[in-house]
Amino acid sequence: MGNSVINITDADFEKEVLKAEQPVLVYFWASWCGPCRLMSPLINLAATTYSDRLKIVKIEADPNPVAVKQYNVEGLPALRLMKGEEVLESTEGAISKDKLLSLLDNHLQSN
Repeated sequence: MGNSVINITDADFEKEVLKAEQPVLVYFWASWCGPCRLMSPLINLAATTYSDRLKIVKIEADPNPVAVKQYNVEGLPALRLMKGEEVLESTEGAISKDKLLSLLDNHLQSN
């Protein structure tokens, strides 16, 4: 279970993201979004790679307008790296594996 990406909705957002013990990578996606299909394997890879230090959730943009609006998601796929209520990093559009991993590494260095 530790390395799986959790599907969430607006209703779960507070519990799964804002109240999480560890940082959370929120992946906003849509079924009609071509670049999201490229990102999904990377998101799964990150979930496996960082399973001990990071929680990853995915939220479908269209049925969940509250989170989309709250985090100013303008393009998909979009990522928001959160720690509690703070947004540590934010990206819009598909990014490369290297960029994703370095973004996460910047925030998840083991202390």
